[in-house]
Amino acid sequence: MPTRLTTFFLRTLREDPADAEVTSHKLLVRAGYIRRAAPGIFTWLPLGLKVKAKIEAIIRDEMANAGAYEVHFPALLPREPYEASGRWTSYGDGIFRLQDRRGADYLLAPTHEEMFTLLVKDLYSSYKDLPLSIYQIQDKYRDEARPRAGLLRGREFTMKDAYSFDYTDEGQDASYQSQRDAYERIFQRLGLEYVIVAADNGLMGGARSEEFLHPIAVGEDTFVRSAGGYAANVEAFTTVVPEPIPFDGLPEPVVFDSPDTPTIETLVAHSNAHLDGEYTAADTLKNVVLALTHLDGTRELVVVGLPGDREIDDKRAEVAFAPAEVEAATPEDFERHPLLVKGYIGPWSETGAILGEESATGIRYLLDPRVVDGTAWITGANIDQKHVHSLVAGRDFAGDGVVEVANVRAGDPAPDGSGPVELARGMEIGHVFQLGRFFAETLGLKVLDENGKLVTVTMGSYGIGVTRILAILAELNNDDKGLVWPAAIAPFDVHVLATGKDQAAFEAAEQVVADLEAAGYDVLYDDRPKLSPGVKFADAELLGVPRIVIAGRGVADGVVEVWDRRTGERTPVAIGEVVAALPA
Repeated sequence: MPTRLTTFFLRTLREDPADAEVTSHKLLVRAGYIRRAAPGIFTWLPLGLKVKAKIEAIIRDEMANAGAYEVHFPALLPREPYEASGRWTSYGDGIFRLQDRRGADYLLAPTHEEMFTLLVKDLYSSYKDLPLSIYQIQDKYRDEARPRAGLLRGREFTMKDAYSFDYTDEGQDASYQSQRDAYERIFQRLGLEYVIVAADNGLMGGARSEEFLHPIAVGEDTFVRSAGGYAANVEAFTTVVPEPIPFDGLPEPVVFDSPDTPTIETLVAHSNAHLDGEYTAADTLKNVVLALTHLDGTRELVVVGLPGDREIDDKRAEVAFAPAEVEAATPEDFERHPLLVKGYIGPWSETGAILGEESATGIRYLLDPRVVDGTAWITGANIDQKHVHSLVAGRDFAGDGVVEVANVRAGDPAPDGSGPVELARGMEIGHVFQLGRFFAETLGLKVLDENGKLVTVTMGSYGIGVTRILAILAELNNDDKGLVWPAAIAPFDVHVLATGKDQAAFEAAEQVVADLEAAGYDVLYDDRPKLSPGVKFADAELLGVPRIVIAGRGVADGVVEVWDRRTGERTPVAIGEVVAALPA
């Protein structure tokens, strides 16, 4: 039976929703695919569910081709497995926790590694049962601090997560490659451009991690790539470390007056006016104070020294200091640490010891990888209104460690030697991990090998953001009138319109609908009476079914119009020949 708009659950909107920032959010709400329930939480309507189901069908097909079997876990999960893995705590404020009437702790699942591990432990005990790949398509919950952009970043979202189980590293490599290949096929079938980038493992742990990013301007991820083939998230980018420089014979450090120079810009201007030489921000050592809040609630300050022409990248800092939360030090932090002279902080003072013994500020001091032995810097002297020049790393100061938190810039050398990198914006659409044995070891997943010896299983984890992909496809496939879905995921195969007041148009449309259904097409039929053609056309353009058939004035001559929304082309076709005339 066709879906008739006289009875279909649908209301379209002519105005954009007030809270929508991106095109996909605006159009999916206006076209009646989703409705906002709360920030980052959406109600799915029939049109949205049909598109979502088609994306899931492609994923299921390729998971089957990769030898994976579908299961389904609850979203409401007990605390104990996550307590055992440490993630009950390490997730911090990023998950939803709750209690039942008896006071037992639960969470809304942000991901299911623990549950998959325990399921396999419950059922399998021999190497003969492996390899195994299982997956689910299920809603996940994360307490995003700033849910935004509709389905692109929400608090509830649908995800496909697959897990592989092997008892050898070689087996895990093969399972990982099989899932990685399946992802490429899925994104190719969906018509999504993707870049595979090296990524940080984050709370997932493990040895290997790669993201599938779709390059898109509204993407929240910055990634780098080189002409030679290197690609990585900025969080996973590693700096090419310069060679140390001999410092024998270099001049000794000199403290100099530098009034009203608390910024790199003012310091460079003052140095060029009062010191010999020509200086840029790259000659200065910037010292940034960060505050780390650890899982136990303690707050620690660290000072990061980096070249003055670089800035702290928040995402790189988040990864570098995980699982602690990172923020800029507050005025209250400075008040509690009087050795921190704001605007004039440095790793050295005339009366202080070299770092490695005790920081000049009494606070842990970390260095950017570029600050290698023998490099000379202009930096703070830890005295108000004073700086020091000719301060040499390795001779006059050292760090308590090295940290990768500086921003990555276009032109930086790729760590694999493949040339300079460029920066681009992207949105994560898939992620594959080699988890290794952490979860299996933690939760006791072992099997007997060929020799009857218990061995710990090694695992892989593979995620695809189903609802995010839907939003990206909406972001990519639209025009100024509405959505224009690819045929593979459109909610209907054909949208038939009966226009005008003449009953003959409706009769012709009924015949066309019957012919299309007999040929196996899923048809949406706009049979609403007493609506102007303009209203029906506007709704058809907004809904985005790519193939439209219009039964209107031409019916008197035995003709309807076949309209290809993707190209805008309209073709007159005899009423009985619509099926053969449909564009691919």
